[in-house]
Amino acid sequence: MHDTAVVGKGWRAGLTGAQWRSLVAANLGWLFDGFETYALILTASTVLRRLDPAAPGPSIAFLTGVTIAVTLLGWGMGGILGGVFADYFGRRRTLLTAIVLYAAFTGLTALSWSWASFLVLRFVTGFALGSEWGTGTSLVAEIWPRNARAKAAGLMQCGLGLGFFIASACWYFIAPLGPDSWRLMFLIGVLPAVFALWLRRSVPESEQWKQAHGRRTRLRARSTSELSEQEQSYTRLTLRQIFVDPKLRRLTIVASVMSLVTTLGWWGISTWVPLYVASLATSAGHSASAWASGAGMIYNVGAIAGYVSFGFLADRIGRKPTVLLYFAASLVLTPVLFLLVHDLRLVVIVLIVNGFFTLGQYTWMPVWLPELYPTHLRATGVAFVFNAARFVAFLGPLLSGAIISHLGGYGVAATVVGLIYILGLAVAPLCPETRGRPLPE
Repeated sequence: MHDTAVVGKGWRAGLTGAQWRSLVAANLGWLFDGFETYALILTASTVLRRLDPAAPGPSIAFLTGVTIAVTLLGWGMGGILGGVFADYFGRRRTLLTAIVLYAAFTGLTALSWSWASFLVLRFVTGFALGSEWGTGTSLVAEIWPRNARAKAAGLMQCGLGLGFFIASACWYFIAPLGPDSWRLMFLIGVLPAVFALWLRRSVPESEQWKQAHGRRTRLRARSTSELSEQEQSYTRLTLRQIFVDPKLRRLTIVASVMSLVTTLGWWGISTWVPLYVASLATSAGHSASAWASGAGMIYNVGAIAGYVSFGFLADRIGRKPTVLLYFAASLVLTPVLFLLVHDLRLVVIVLIVNGFFTLGQYTWMPVWLPELYPTHLRATGVAFVFNAARFVAFLGPLLSGAIISHLGGYGVAATVVGLIYILGLAVAPLCPETRGRPLPE
């Protein structure tokens, strides 16, 4: 069912309610992650000033980077373990567990009494957040048909931009409520727990996973000496297998480098967009908080368009050319935004285009990664590539924060970190083109 294309009709022809529900579930899971992540970006400096009033002003940018870095570390660890869990226990069960844990700990974040407690809760919340993406990506890829799979991935990924947009809109109204208004932003994160009830009742489990899980169960009941090398790949720990198999090891390494480019590029550059625009607004005599929230919303309008467009472009011109286009545009647009444009009216335009490419490029992962791994290893492989990059990418906010603190400007920091896109342009051609191919079994 999942690879049956409807010839001569639109890409939506023949899609079932179950397929749409799986997409909605994955999209909403990622939307909640986006809301919580951008809530942190928008409120981090406010939280630091409130919970650690003795912190010197010049160190706020660095401490903000530390806070984001801790969240990324938790996200990376939880994401990898969540992928392994999804391959052994199912896509739907993992997604449900991750959402419940996320809702619980992001709500507890609102009760933080010190910066140390805030950091601990950020780490645990990040741990829960990490499990959602790889699970949702695998679920959508396995349930949706071949002719619509990339487009569904783009629609799923745009949930991140929607979450960012909603967080920016909420902060626009919540920020003026007082010095502790940041707590309300994290309390809103409890709401996804209600969504878990719908997920449990309405979203189907992947039939491909059920078949792979059944085969794994049967093979593990047999002696290892009786199994072929291909059959042994079902009995080994999934995280080990993606490195034992030479072909999968190469793909995992190449894709992980590309993931590092996208992840470090965004966390090390784009997370500073609200603060950068706020500084421009202050210089022009406007409200810093209002322009920071507005910048987040504007930036994510472009990002949402970029997420969705990537899936359609990937089906039209191929996965590889689309990735290269997005990397090249991000390399150029980073110094344009942070060094060349200082007029607030022009910033609005550049933010939309920049968001289209720098955030929109994330869609290459839900589009391309599921097409590289077989079903019994898919969630592990996808989750590892997406999340392992965070163990290095957490240095991006620290590096940017240190440069900003010492040099006093966002432009140099963003431009230096933005050179990472050159690495992406060099590595992406090494990944195989998979447009039009069925998912590997």
